[in-house]
This record gives sequence, C-alpha cells and structure tokens, in this order.
Amino acid sequence: MDNILYRHRLPGSLLFPMMIGMLSCLWTFASSAQSQGVVTSREFAREVERVLPEEAPYAYHRRLSESPVHTPGRTPGTSLQSGEIAIPDQSWTLAWNKNSSVVLNTAVEDFRDYLEVSMNVNATPAAKDSLEDWQGMTRCIVVGTRDQLPGCGNALDGPKDYEIIAGPERLLVCGYDERGAMFGLYNLEARMNLREAPFLPADLNTIRYSLYDTRMVHSWMGWMDWPDKVLSHLVHDGFDGIFASCYANPTGDRTAAETVTEFYGRMLYLVRGQDPTRMRNLIDRAARFGLKVYAPVIYRYMGDQESEAGLRTLMRDMLKDFPDIQGYILLTEGFWYKQWGGGHGASKEYLEDWAQNWSRAVGIVAEECHAVNPAIEILPWEYNIDFRPQNVEMKRYFIQQLPEDATPLLTWENGKSFEIDGLQGYLRDYSLNQVGPAEVTDAQIAAARGRNMKIYSKADTFASWQYGTIPYLPFPFQWYERYKALEKYGVNGTLESWSSGYTPNFMTHLRAWTCWSDAPPFEDLLKQTAAHLFGSANTDLALTAWDHFSRAIRLVLDTGPNFGTNNAVGNPIFLQEPPLRTMTFTHSWTDHDKWTGYLGAQINPYWPFTVTRMVFYPDFTNKANMAEIYARGATGVETGSETKLLPLFLKYLGLANEQMEQGLHLYREAALRSPESKRTCAVREVVIAEQIQRMIQSDSAILEFEDLRLQSEAEQDPERRSGMLDRMEQILREEIERTELALIAARRDSRLGFQFEQDYVHTPYSLREKLESLHETLEQQVPKRRAAVAESAPK
Repeated sequence: MDNILYRHRLPGSLLFPMMIGMLSCLWTFASSAQSQGVVTSREFAREVERVLPEEAPYAYHRRLSESPVHTPGRTPGTSLQSGEIAIPDQSWTLAWNKNSSVVLNTAVEDFRDYLEVSMNVNATPAAKDSLEDWQGMTRCIVVGTRDQLPGCGNALDGPKDYEIIAGPERLLVCGYDERGAMFGLYNLEARMNLREAPFLPADLNTIRYSLYDTRMVHSWMGWMDWPDKVLSHLVHDGFDGIFASCYANPTGDRTAAETVTEFYGRMLYLVRGQDPTRMRNLIDRAARFGLKVYAPVIYRYMGDQESEAGLRTLMRDMLKDFPDIQGYILLTEGFWYKQWGGGHGASKEYLEDWAQNWSRAVGIVAEECHAVNPAIEILPWEYNIDFRPQNVEMKRYFIQQLPEDATPLLTWENGKSFEIDGLQGYLRDYSLNQVGPAEVTDAQIAAARGRNMKIYSKADTFASWQYGTIPYLPFPFQWYERYKALEKYGVNGTLESWSSGYTPNFMTHLRAWTCWSDAPPFEDLLKQTAAHLFGSANTDLALTAWDHFSRAIRLVLDTGPNFGTNNAVGNPIFLQEPPLRTMTFTHSWTDHDKWTGYLGAQINPYWPFTVTRMVFYPDFTNKANMAEIYARGATGVETGSETKLLPLFLKYLGLANEQMEQGLHLYREAALRSPESKRTCAVREVVIAEQIQRMIQSDSAILEFEDLRLQSEAEQDPERRSGMLDRMEQILREEIERTELALIAARRDSRLGFQFEQDYVHTPYSLREKLESLHETLEQQVPKRRAAVAESAPK
C-alpha cells in the first residue's frame, strides 16, 4: 500500500493498457461475486436495512440544521503512544484575551465545547485582560493573535496564517489575525478527530500559511439556506466565505428581472426575489464565524449614459445597505451587455465589442465599490463565453479588457480537452474526469499574471455536476490531483462548488488540510481518514477501494448536469409512449412547448418528477436516435455522423463500472468488518459509492435499451428482433433489481437525489413509480412485442 498514491495516476488520454474490445455491457461482476465469496450489493442491502433507519425527504436538512456540530469522538481505551502528549481530562485552562472580537470568542467557545463533548476533556475557560505573560502560563491552552502574544507569530505573513506549538505544560495557538487563530484551533480539532483522542505529537511545532485569500462555497441546503450549524461546519472545514443571493441583487432590486424581455431577463424573472432583511441577517450571522459574504450584481448594461447611471445607482444602494459585503461576483448569467446567449457562432468583431462593453460595466462596479472601500473584491466571471480549446484567443481577450483592480473568476475545468480512442472531446460542464485546468483557463491565467492580477477560480473540490445528486464524490486520489493543480497554478481564491453546495464529509475534511502549507503527507491523511471511518484494521481495504473509485471517474465520459450522472437511477426505460402524468396544452392557445420549456414548468409531462433536462425520453417517431444524440452531447466529442459515439460511450461506462465494482468489493468488506461503533458511518459511505455505481449502470442500460428499441423497430428479420427483445428483457430485469436497491438507499439517506437547483431530482416516491413502470414494460409490453414478432414470422 505504500505506493498507492502514485499507482492511481493514469494518462490524460485515457488510453489504458487494460482497454478491451467493445462490449455492450460489463455488468458481470455482480453475478460472479457470490461464487468468489464477496458480498454483493443485494447482500449488503440487508446490512443497510439493519443499520440505517428509514428517513423522509429533507430529514438530513433538518439534521444538519439542528444537530450539534460536535459529537462524541474519543475512542475508549486509546493509549498514548511514544512521541505523543495528552491534554489532561481535568485541570487545564483555556486562555484567551477577553477583548477579542466575536470571531475569536466564538471559536474559543467552540473549542471548549469540542474538548468537552468530543474528547471528554474539561478545560476551564480563562478570559484574560491581557496575554502578555503567556510564556509564564502553564497547564493551559493559550490562543490569540500575534499582536496579543508578544514574541510569537513573527514568521506569519498574512490573514489566516497560524502557528501551533505543543509542549507538556502548554499548547499555544497563535494567529496572524483572529481568523488565523480560529483556524488554528479548528486544525487542532481535526488532528484530534483523526487520532480519536486528545493526543498530539509531542514535537508539534508548525507554521501554516494560508494558500488562498478566500475559499467560498454555496450551501447544499438550498438558496439562502445558511443555518448557523452549517456556517460552523464551513469554518471547521477551512472555508472563510460564502456566495449568497445567487441570481438576485442583495437589495431586492429586480429591474432586470421585471423589465428585460431578452433571454436572460426572462430567466431571471423566474428567480426568487431577495428580502434585504434576510440578507442582512445572513451577513451578521456569518460574521460571527469569520465568514465573508459575496453576492452577485444583476444588471443589463446597454453601453449608454442612462444605463451607466442606472448601474451606479444600483451599486450605491447596495453599498449603502450592505457596506460589509466582501465582494461582488459579476457572472455573465445575470450581469450582461445588451443581448446575450454566450456568443456562440458570433463573429470575432461582435465578441470583442461585447467584451469591451461588458468590461466597462465591470469597471463601473469597481469604481463605485472602491470609492467606498478599496478592499471590496470585484470578481468578473465570463462563464458563458465558448470554453472549447479552440477559443483560447477570445477567452484571453476578455482578461485583457478587464480593469486592473478587478480579479477574474475563471471556470477551472469546463472545456478541458481529452483524447479517447483517437477522438477528441472536451468537458461540457463541471466534471471530475479531467483534473484541469482547461486550455482556455490556462491561457487566461497567463494573461492575468502578465497584468499582475490575482486569480480566483470556480473549481469543484468535493462535489460536482458529474453525479450532482450525490452529496460528495469519494474519489480522493483524483480530487488530490486537482488540489495540487490549483496550488501549482497559484490560484488565489476559490468558489469550490456551484449548486451542489457544501455538506460536511470526509472529502471536505481532507480538502481543508491542503489549503495551508505544512500539511501532513496526503497518503498519511488518507490512512488516518480510512481508519477513522472504517477502523484501523480496515485501512488498506478502504485505501484500495478509493484507488479503484478514482480510476473509475476518469473513465466516465458523461459530463455535466445530465440525466446520466444525476437521474439515471430514477429514469424509467420506455419501450412505448407512456401515459401522460400531468396537464398539457397541445390543443390550447397556450404554447405547450413554451409552457414545458424554459419559460414555464420545465417538465416532461410523461415523467414530471424533475426538470426536462434530467429525463431521457425517446423519439417515438423513430426519426432520431436519442441515445446517440445524448452520447454526443454529453461527451463533447465532435465528429461526423458516420462515426457512432454511443458504442464508445457505453464501453467507457462499462470500464468505469468495472473499477467501481472492484472497489466496492473492498469497501463493503471494510464496512462489514468495521467496529459496531463505526458501523453506521461506514455503511453510509458504502451507500454513497453504490449509488454512484448504480447511476453508471443505469446510464448505460437506458441508452443501450433505446438503441436496441430503434434497431428492433427497423429490423425485418423476426429471429433477429427476437434476439434484441431477449437482451432488452435482460436489461429490464437488471434495472428492476438496481432500482429496488436504489430505493432502499434513498429511503435511508435523504441526501441522495437532492440538488438544490431543482430540489429532489428523484425521491423514494418517484423510484417506486419507476419500478411500477418497469414491471409494466417487462410483464405486459415486452410479451406483446414478442407475440407480434412471432406472428410476423414465416409460417
């Protein structure tokens, strides 16, 4: 296991020696598992049902909002090892300057609570008028800033830096500022969590420099859903910023949303209006935890004096009402010039003019903000501009037009090219199968550095639209490659999720370690994490499983907010046009397409449980192969119609499934061997990985079935049609079993299926509806097809 961190690396081209010939499916592991003595998903489901109680949708929302941040974490009987010191259970004090701000006072109280609840350590609070005599204090934990602790912290460089010095009689945490001291305390908590005891290395003497000016994130809970418990979890995981009020002005101004009839104006009309008092409350609560708040500016700039005056008025109102907003994200989806649609297919002249005027609007925002507070950050984000590799020149041009006092926010991986079996593709949306950065992002970073500008990046670090209905992705080796790339490129700040949002999990805990210097080796952290989750005896099993999972994600070509990676387990398999499940307007003066499209409900009336883009639905006129069209759209591979991409797509899903299955053999074993005290957590980890695998399998099954359906419709030979029906029936039977297992998982983990951009994509209810549909297809529709084929056969 010593070399596992290096064995996981695979060439970016994805051309592995293990590549095998094209197969329609590679789902053989489950059937062969029993004979090899491994535990199958069906068998493991019994443990899932034993250990995890059923819970209703949104149960985890309530749990995360209301449950204590700290829970018992000390393992009874853990012995102090050579080279360690212990914080005694009694008799030590926790000393800090009582004149500190609410940030440090909150952190100190959190640490006291942590010691008591998690580690059974009673440290007596000792609020001091001064810490100047700290060097004479004994039997205590001392926390403060370099200004409060004379002679300490001289090597600290900037905000969030901290120093920790451990000794037999004193534990010292010194921050460059109060947030540095706060993060130092939370790092001590992380160390003791992994050790599962109040033990620390006796020679612990570390100076840790923050690698990022800001790490911000959305909430997984929902739009503007930021309970205090989530804010606390965030800072424990090293975040110091949140992005709030997405697509809505903090002041509640809806001028663009209510008056603009251009595409984005109509989209913004559907966005919730902001309540300024709610925004005020969030900013004030976030400040207690040392969290900075970032917000958007929503405005359509027209390039004339009237439009400029309107933008200045909007900004002055925002600055008056919210002088403590740290920065403004100027995302082209809401902050745009004249007509917008990404400029795809537009001339170079048009895009350059658009870039110049948009950048002028950015400059207006910067002028107004910096006249009030030069520290306010202006983060222009030209997300929608074509990010394919061939658009490097134009993406660079946008950076060159920005005002010097702005900080570009760059999309990290979107558009990243890859080669697959001799074909060229690119990422269509947020994904993890490629590390990044994209070629256009690389060029933009260079252009910004040439202008001495800082760089922020929207870079997923624990969850993504690739499997966005899974709360986090357990692919630590692949994530670590991205962490290293972000550090290599010197990214100054990050937005680390979009609408997948933040929940505390082992990936966010690991990520926190990598955001300061002098972190322990990543492999050591992984080993400790594996032991913490599954027990020390099962460390190697978990590490090897994560290695297989990380290999698997590199093979998934399905990228972005699609059905395949988000709703495949919830998507039916259609053999014939199903009955309507909701109202339609096909005979009304209301335009049905507009009603069901972006201007209305955005649902498919035949499967209305989520938004249309998350539903794979055949073309029952049989004019188009929607499976082939889906494969092309999801992969970004651009090639002529003579080259079929669906076989390639299915091949790599099969290979990804193979890696997941090999990892799951070990993951299940680790969970089943885990101590009973860790069993619930260990089983939950397996459920997450199993649901990802089921998504991979169902993605492949649905597309293969549709391709066979079209072939069978065109096939004249009854024998060949009968053979196709055999395979289709097999797919249906396998999908029924998968859906049954997905339902067991969803009923016991209410995080599964949720993605706040559209709430639940699939629920236990919709999974039961899918099962009913599958049974009808298998037991009624397929036999009728077989009878028709038999009837057409020559007598």
